[in-house]
Amino acid sequence: MSFAPALDPDVLSKQSPANHRDWLFIAALVVSAIFWLLAWYGDTLQSMTAKWRESETFAHGFLIVPISAWLVWRQRHVIQTLDPHPNYWMLVPLALLGFGWFLGHLATVAVVQQYCLVTMILFLVATILGNRVVKQIAFPLVFLLFAVPFGEFLLPVLMEHTANFVVFALRLTGIPVYREGLYITVSSGNWSVVEACSGLRYLIASLTLGFLYAYLTYRSLARRATFVVLLLVVSIAANWLRAYMIVMIGHLSSMKFAVGVDHLIYGWLFFGVVMLLLFWMGSFWREDHVVLETTTPPPALVLISRPAWISIVAAAIVSAGVVMVSPLVASYLHRGTYHPPTLQAVPGFGGWQPGSGSLTDWAPRFLNPSTRITQVYVNGSQRVELYIGYYRNQRQSAQLITSLNSLVRSDEKIWGKVGETRRALTLGDDKIQFIETQLTSHATRLLVWHWYWIDGQYTANPYWAKLLQAKSQLLGRGDDGAVIVVSTELNLKAEEVTDRLQDFVKVMLPSIAKSLQSAR
Repeated sequence: MSFAPALDPDVLSKQSPANHRDWLFIAALVVSAIFWLLAWYGDTLQSMTAKWRESETFAHGFLIVPISAWLVWRQRHVIQTLDPHPNYWMLVPLALLGFGWFLGHLATVAVVQQYCLVTMILFLVATILGNRVVKQIAFPLVFLLFAVPFGEFLLPVLMEHTANFVVFALRLTGIPVYREGLYITVSSGNWSVVEACSGLRYLIASLTLGFLYAYLTYRSLARRATFVVLLLVVSIAANWLRAYMIVMIGHLSSMKFAVGVDHLIYGWLFFGVVMLLLFWMGSFWREDHVVLETTTPPPALVLISRPAWISIVAAAIVSAGVVMVSPLVASYLHRGTYHPPTLQAVPGFGGWQPGSGSLTDWAPRFLNPSTRITQVYVNGSQRVELYIGYYRNQRQSAQLITSLNSLVRSDEKIWGKVGETRRALTLGDDKIQFIETQLTSHATRLLVWHWYWIDGQYTANPYWAKLLQAKSQLLGRGDDGAVIVVSTELNLKAEEVTDRLQDFVKVMLPSIAKSLQSAR
């Protein structure tokens, strides 16, 4: 779908009262249809706005709708010269997006639901008004997608690359540096790459501004695409350079500067200067000043006939019916009574028997499970801690797989992650995929394995786990799932500690599976 540029209102004839009144009614009808859509998907809309309020990274979401409305308003003189013809073929993608929302609902994948909801607005308008009108406002409608809080899954990757660059640049500068995971040590002090250092905020902000700037400044698709790609590359590189400069400022000032609030101030100032320079450079190739051809007569005003009105209203009514289907089906599936699960304690087996106390002061950070158990098991001098977080009737504030759940937060003061890898353990004819993580505090190191249990299957892949969850619900087996975490102190050679966890899992997994099946 192409984005049509705004036309100069001076080349268009003055609007007649009848034409103006017709389009006021049409605008009211379209806005009413959009509100009808949002009302049926209110929980999804609420989850978006909650993210805008809670996270500074996505606070720009409050500005997206006003900006999109302004962009549509700029096109009003062009739109009023077009003859709206409903396009009933647009009901097909509208229904498919509703089904996509339904699958996202079953798997509790908020971002899928949110993208489907916002994209449904585009096809809802296209159904009612037709292709010619939507072509003129395609960009404002597509721009609404920037309101979806998306990108948190990039945090680990961005943080890792930021740490890589900082270490590389420090060594290139001639400064000795020691790195352990996301922790960087130089002679003047210690640094850690946290979420704020990832550059995700800069990336999302630059992407949003870049798309808007490219649309308003350029006309050709090639220039728009080139500018956006260049902006993304520069924003990522600028964040790496910003992180390096902050470490250098702290190092050269003996940790007097760039270690507190000024840390963030320096970062945003640097990013702002880089963006301004890029926009200034981009202005040399601007095309928004191109004079439009006026030798041909301006398009005539269109007075909407009675049959066209009937068709438009009918399209709005049919669209309203289509958008209702998925929420109604979702509500029907969840009409039953919620029964909280009971997770039985996992009994000891073989040489592994329940012990007392806890292994350390660390605990996995999985929010609001329906029930959970934590138990230390002892086998001679060996100790392993088992944690099971069990989820049922999952929702946005209590779901098994979400970016809010983790073994340890990146801004945790005591515990930190220093390494992570995916591994597999062979048990007879089966293999269990799990994620192995090393955690460290000032006094202790831990080796941690964790994986998920969904619909009787084990997996370490969160995306596959979401699909299993959706499949289980479609088959009427509910959305029960659990995370299994085993941990032990890393006080010996890594091979010996790994053998300890392998022995524990091989011996205890049948008992763990029995406890999970009993809860289900």
